Amino acid sequence: MSAATNMNRPENTRYDSGSVATLLEALPYIREFHGRTIVIKYGGAAMLEDELRDAFATDVVLLKYVGLNPVIVHGGGPEITRYMEKLDLPVRFHEGLRVSDAETVEVAQMVLAGKLNSEIVQRLNRHGQAAVGLSGEDGNLFEVSPVANAEQVGFVGSIDRVDVDVLQHIAADYIPVIASSASDRGGQSYNVNADEAAGKVAAAIGAHKAVFLTDVEGWFEDPADEGSLISRATVEEVDARLASLEGGMRPKLQACADAIRGGAQSAHIIDGRIPHSLLLELFTDAGIGTMVTP
Repeated sequence: MSAATNMNRPENTRYDSGSVATLLEALPYIREFHGRTIVIKYGGAAMLEDELRDAFATDVVLLKYVGLNPVIVHGGGPEITRYMEKLDLPVRFHEGLRVSDAETVEVAQMVLAGKLNSEIVQRLNRHGQAAVGLSGEDGNLFEVSPVANAEQVGFVGSIDRVDVDVLQHIAADYIPVIASSASDRGGQSYNVNADEAAGKVAAAIGAHKAVFLTDVEGWFEDPADEGSLISRATVEEVDARLASLEGGMRPKLQACADAIRGGAQSAHIIDGRIPHSLLLELFTDAGIGTMVTP
């Protein structure tokens, strides 16, 4: 080997058989998912710590490089809450949804589309893949109407339709990054739950998988019992439990069901606090978190 060929290799290089085994374990998954669309709901702790933000961007860029088509739908709940507290606005939730008056919606749009969306796009660009930022208003991507319990939650919208043409044109060459806000036909702005948005996008675009990053390990039979993690469930089992669920897990599981009914092979709820949790779930035999299947 010439000196020029070897100039970038560290001296005394040792080969890690464990790393090779990991690559070989990932190979059949990369082959299976090549050319497939993966919708990723990004939010929670994974958006707050710089190390986790970088790990997420690296994961998504890697997915694009190995031939997958990632589509990111993001929320920004903790950041919205932080800004609302700065402005002395009340922070309230009802059945996992943020209670949203006109001021809340304005703050949410400012944080989601004006701050977080551009930050995610810039980070993906820096890691080597071109990304395009969108919100539900862009190209009439989301058509929304008030949720059924609007009297309790205010200006929270439910997505009636996703314009897949907009996404397909962009996803062919770029990584779409979608902020979960939208307006109705009359121009009224709404806060849209990011889990619902990701599930509806996955269903509309015919995603192979939908992955939801959250701040817990997955869906627990008993949230107080760390040993009760449900690693796999069918969509029928999810349906049977939805009515009895409270808090943030309910919209996540409903979104998983939406994705499955739209044709996704599986939907995954994983712990976004773990660096590279996305790759661990997609490319290893064991996986992590909860997987919902047809």
